[in-house]
Amino acid sequence: MNNNIYIIYGKDAKSMTKDLLNYVDVNKYIPRNSKIAIKPNLVVAKPYTSGATTNPQIVEGIIEYLKENGHDNITILEGAWLGASTKRAFEVCGYSEISKKYGVKLIDTKDDLVKKVNVDGYELNVCKSVFEYDYLINVPLLKGHCQTRLTCALKNLKGLIPDSEKRRFHTLGLHKPIAYLNKAIKTHLIIVDSLMPDPDFEEGGNPVEKDFIALGFDPVLIDSFAAENLGYNPYDIEYIKLAEKLGIGKTTGYNLIEINPEKKPRLASRKSSIVGKYAKYIDERDACSVCYANLISALMRLDEEGYLRKIEKKLCIGQGFKGKGIDGIGIGSCTKNFDISISGCPPKSTEIVQFVKNKI
Repeated sequence: MNNNIYIIYGKDAKSMTKDLLNYVDVNKYIPRNSKIAIKPNLVVAKPYTSGATTNPQIVEGIIEYLKENGHDNITILEGAWLGASTKRAFEVCGYSEISKKYGVKLIDTKDDLVKKVNVDGYELNVCKSVFEYDYLINVPLLKGHCQTRLTCALKNLKGLIPDSEKRRFHTLGLHKPIAYLNKAIKTHLIIVDSLMPDPDFEEGGNPVEKDFIALGFDPVLIDSFAAENLGYNPYDIEYIKLAEKLGIGKTTGYNLIEINPEKKPRLASRKSSIVGKYAKYIDERDACSVCYANLISALMRLDEEGYLRKIEKKLCIGQGFKGKGIDGIGIGSCTKNFDISISGCPPKSTEIVQFVKNKI
């Protein structure tokens, strides 16, 4: 496997992407007449400037490069997170326009049939259309995540499973099923958006201009590089270690090749974590990302309004609290047996804010 990770710096996403693809000569890796799938990160219906979603100009650059090299059978696959509309994300994030402009298909994997896959005795439910393509281009955003610390290439494949499986992943602890999912689905090429991601939070809101795009072929190496970029040791991210053990890729030994180092931005690294600041107020047990993220957003708002210091009991959240009656404050439908709880799967951040204000 190619252990190189190629970096290009700048702000013009489309031209940077095409320059990167041409420099690496990616076309030589793609078999002729391939059915090609592109998987961006459109977890929510927010523009890329929020730091939450893949810059659509990167995908435009990929499509133009592919078409210029004779590849016309191209589809964009994605499934937004639980409770969110992929179709709205396609529209808000600029992908509906891309579909019309270039004549590429959009597939909302939430509408897809499901295929049961056995990976070394570990069963997964995967969206069936994934297996109809010959070449998968993974286009993640290098950003922080409130539960796994990092989301990049490996975790981005969660958009290729049905919502019911996303819920199950959280009951299984996220890390192990993410690793096995990447053995079930082969990623052929990774193009990482790190132009203006949110380094703390997968839902965006605090983007940092990092001004680079990375390209690689090994998703484990890419995620190891991504972890280091956010200030983590790759072995601190459990699913990276597990993916290496499963033979999906390597955690060490990448060769970093900077195409235009003279344009490398000089930004101070951010070591603080918004999520870490608020996690001490939460007792989390197998919570879904969207529910947890909404709670973090609510705590941010409560902090701004001066209510955070009044919270004396931890806020309980997650599927691990199902069926348990606890004298505490419960967030979400999984805590409906609590004496005090707010319903919703997930509850909205604004609802959590008002609820907590009324209970403290």
